[in-house]
Amino acid sequence: MSGGEIEEDDERRRQRKLEEALEVKSLRRIITAYLNYPDAAEEDVRRYERSFKKLPPAHKALLSHYPSKFQDLRRCISMNSYFIFSMLQAFEPPLDMSQDVDGCDDPHLENFGHEHCHSEERNASSCCSASTSGRMCCSNHAQACSQERSCVMNNPTAQLQEVQSEHQLVSISGSSAGEVKNNKEISECCGNDVTDSNGNMFSSPHDSLDPSLQLNVPLVDVDKVRCIIRNIVRDWAEEGKKERDQCYKPILEELDALFPNRSKESPPACLVPGAGLGRLALEISCLGFISQGNEFSYYMMICSSFILNNTETTGQWTIYPWIHSNCNSRSDNDQLRPVSIPDILPASAGINEGFSMCGGDFVEVYNDSSQIGVWDAVVTCFFIDTAHNIIEYIEIISRILKEGGVWINFGPLLYHFADMYGQEDEMSIELSLEDVKNVAFHYGFELEKEQTVETTYTANPRSMMQNHYHAAFWTMRKKRTSAT
Repeated sequence: MSGGEIEEDDERRRQRKLEEALEVKSLRRIITAYLNYPDAAEEDVRRYERSFKKLPPAHKALLSHYPSKFQDLRRCISMNSYFIFSMLQAFEPPLDMSQDVDGCDDPHLENFGHEHCHSEERNASSCCSASTSGRMCCSNHAQACSQERSCVMNNPTAQLQEVQSEHQLVSISGSSAGEVKNNKEISECCGNDVTDSNGNMFSSPHDSLDPSLQLNVPLVDVDKVRCIIRNIVRDWAEEGKKERDQCYKPILEELDALFPNRSKESPPACLVPGAGLGRLALEISCLGFISQGNEFSYYMMICSSFILNNTETTGQWTIYPWIHSNCNSRSDNDQLRPVSIPDILPASAGINEGFSMCGGDFVEVYNDSSQIGVWDAVVTCFFIDTAHNIIEYIEIISRILKEGGVWINFGPLLYHFADMYGQEDEMSIELSLEDVKNVAFHYGFELEKEQTVETTYTANPRSMMQNHYHAAFWTMRKKRTSAT
């Protein structure tokens, strides 16, 4: 090997090490945000109490139930924390979380790790993937990849294995019921005692939860944890069924109609970018497709892996998703109501062999030569507006579809990077719906069906305020070349 080749090899190793350190730093930040949830929520309650104490006695007398409500809020916070820490205990980081990351800084790290929040919040995303053991695998560092290849999708997408050296692809097992330690173990974290409804307290053995490895994170990161809790309702609770029927049901019915004679021996392959917590990708699998969800957010992937792989019964967990705001509540009972999750048992849902979740940035993972013409269908639900450059998304969707393949899209155009004030290098291309369709036509799509569907996103169905979207719902087909 020549001196120049050795130098290039050393530079590649340094770059990989830096990328890994950045990923560790991002993951530490996200874990810390989850761990900081109890303290941040407790501070909210203390703020409510301070305001209450400032009332004159006559006004306090009108709200004599408030001290009891504050204690109820603390009980709800404890139950949410129990779920969060159970989830973190089941999470096995794919990287050495103890490595020194003090010297690695990335100007984009502030935006790394955002997730889908189309209701009160708008964010972007981060990366990771799920497996049958609850392990997570980062997009750029899939050390366990060779061990998991038997789980990879078969014939129609065999080319995907070539991408695995950089982007882990693992599937969800039908016999998954992970190793969640029985309601006794998860950490006493951030100075809070976290217990379940029976008073069991947690202690965690995982190094990744070591306080010395946690970072100082802004409160906005904890807001993302609250966003995840609302997303759980959307995907995995009976209370979220109305939204799922508005958003997922039309997609599932369209897929079912477009592929009426699906073969069990060679089922069509469907990609779901921006899969979030995985319910839509799972439902597509249950229809008889080889279904792969792609997600960029560690917040999302840690949670989806836990629900998909570590659930033993329906209604196993109880969360309180609506406690974080006192605004627009019709009653305290509405605000404090519990939600049981999941509403179905993923392992018994009838998923098709080949169901998988692939972690990583959509552009990085699928803008690869091995992905050209692989997919029979691409489904995007509340996804295309997460792009820095939506044209690039559309170009890649066209490239990875087979000729005659279909693209089903559902969602608004709430561009996630539109309001990144003060970050001049943050690219954001914000097209009108008309321009989006014209770009799609340029890349070889023909419009087969289009309608507008009114829907919400992670909305509290009992709130006095509802944000409604008039979502674009279309089916486009990639033209066949004249040669075929």
